[in-house]
Amino acid sequence: MTGLQLQSVCYRVRDSLLLGDVTIDFRPGETVAIVGPNGAGKSTLLRLLSGDLTPTSGHVRLADKDIASYAPRELAMRRAVLSQHIHVSFPFTVEEIVRMGGETGTAAETDALIDSLLAEVDLSAFRHHEFPTLSGGEQQRAHFARTLLQLMIGERTYGSGVVLLDEPTSSLDLKHQIKLIDLAKAHAGTGTAVIAVLHDLNLAVRFADRIVVMKNGRVAADGHPVSSINSDMMEQIFGVSTGIRRTDDSLPFVLQQDMSVFQPSG
Repeated sequence: MTGLQLQSVCYRVRDSLLLGDVTIDFRPGETVAIVGPNGAGKSTLLRLLSGDLTPTSGHVRLADKDIASYAPRELAMRRAVLSQHIHVSFPFTVEEIVRMGGETGTAAETDALIDSLLAEVDLSAFRHHEFPTLSGGEQQRAHFARTLLQLMIGERTYGSGVVLLDEPTSSLDLKHQIKLIDLAKAHAGTGTAVIAVLHDLNLAVRFADRIVVMKNGRVAADGHPVSSINSDMMEQIFGVSTGIRRTDDSLPFVLQQDMSVFQPSG
């Protein structure tokens, strides 16, 4: 099973420190939401975890090995990434986009996986549609299916892997936000580590075993949603005053109707 760690990681661009002394351990089978205000370092953190960026100092380790030491093909089979912005202008079909996640075994086996994934993201009826004709949300769901195909193929060779999701629900309607989050959680149940940058705190609570709160490139909190989402955190990290409501299961949730801009005393 594959673990992923950041060990005292810093990332600088010239004189700007985008990430400072971050140490986090992501465990197999765990769902982790990364939250924080704009510019907190969330996407930079995810790009370091994917191996797309190299730390200025510190180490990113995947399966007890420095992530930079992997050949591109093996890295792609050990971790799958759904980026925030993916532009496709060529008239590939939805099925062709999903198939870009990879091939496994016989053509019939790959076709069966693609059939299953298209059904899970509600795109079976769109499989022969040209990708640029889809709505933003439909495109995002197709890319999610492609990401899951890549993950599943890699796990057949290397065992449980890692999937990294950068704001995966940003273009989705409410129904598909919930379906995507629940589908990601289901893959965690098989041993996959699922790490997602999310802006919606209520979705983060629904999704995550742990919530990592970022501010100014550093980890401000890391723990169970019950401890991570509180009034002090909302004031100090997000700059809003609000009460924290609770579900019947004592999980926290917030409503915009309860919020006001935080005004520090003095």
